[in-house]
Amino acid sequence: MSEPIPFLDLKTINLRSREKFHDALDRVLDSGYVLQGQETQRFEEEFAAYCELKHCVAVSNGLDALRLVLLAWEIGPGDEVIVPAHTFIATWLAVIQTGATPVPVDVDADTCNIAPGLIESAITARTRAIIPVHLYGQPADMSPVMEIAEKHGLLVLEDAAQAHGARYHGRRVGGLAHAAAFSFYPGKNLGALGDAGAVTTNDPSLAERVRTLANYGSKNKYHHELPGWNCRIDELQAAFLRIKLATLDEDNAHRGLLANGYTEQLQGLGLPSVKSGVESVWHLFVVRHPSRDVLLEKLKLAGIHCLVHYPVPPHFQPACRFLGYSTGTFPVSERLASEVLSLPMGPTLPVGDVGRIASVINTFVDELK
Repeated sequence: MSEPIPFLDLKTINLRSREKFHDALDRVLDSGYVLQGQETQRFEEEFAAYCELKHCVAVSNGLDALRLVLLAWEIGPGDEVIVPAHTFIATWLAVIQTGATPVPVDVDADTCNIAPGLIESAITARTRAIIPVHLYGQPADMSPVMEIAEKHGLLVLEDAAQAHGARYHGRRVGGLAHAAAFSFYPGKNLGALGDAGAVTTNDPSLAERVRTLANYGSKNKYHHELPGWNCRIDELQAAFLRIKLATLDEDNAHRGLLANGYTEQLQGLGLPSVKSGVESVWHLFVVRHPSRDVLLEKLKLAGIHCLVHYPVPPHFQPACRFLGYSTGTFPVSERLASEVLSLPMGPTLPVGDVGRIASVINTFVDELK
């Protein structure tokens, strides 16, 4: 039997930089700083420059990044925030944890991103913000989102957790709205060796407020201006991220080669659709098939490991049941949950493995005819 194909080979990905990681550990140990030192400062500068904007505040994880921006905007009880109905639940949880209410909008069936044409009907007098998600690595359609936000006086927060380096009409994600939140969870395109996240913005006052909230509400030690949180990145993760940032574009280019291979070789099932003017970084390559679960098992038996992003829509999760949404409320998102399948993807996956994966899928599709 052929060697198994992992969904994402984190071990191989990280071992490429083993020596550099050891050097980074030595730098951190020699500095005497484990928090709020030069590694964090330099990573913030480098990531802001990479995203082509002015400010980056590195934090503990992607969920905290989302929540901190909402808190900095003083969004809370009585407010509403528009979110996509198809996304990882963190997008919704960030809103819930401020005391505000997430208001879902269904997504575009082709891109799986929020459908701009449905946003205005969800806006009420209580709406304060919109969180478009750049799902699977493809930027959401930001121009109409920003037009709607300007028309109604709303703030826009990009959930860029899956789209490090992606571009929308030439501009990097992270600088397309009033602020953006990134996750550096190990499996992301830019992943730490633990957990981490960041907020990016061109607004200096927002960056300062987020930084203060993330540090117990303090600008100066033992003086606390705001009821803040402990959401700081540690120096070691910042040092590791600096190393991986240097190869991010190269890694994203390899993901693009894999995506092209899948697109050319797969047949008989729903393939990702990328909008004109958009550059996806292919965090995930997600196909769709009505017999998804059977196909998933067939791939498993062939030694090909795949995942489902995401099998349960947020409005069906017990954590969000209190919002009161019923079956059929968001038909596109509900259908996607039953059909989407994420194929192996990553910067170390051999391009030749795409052919083996495609062969199993195409054989399955042919057998169903």
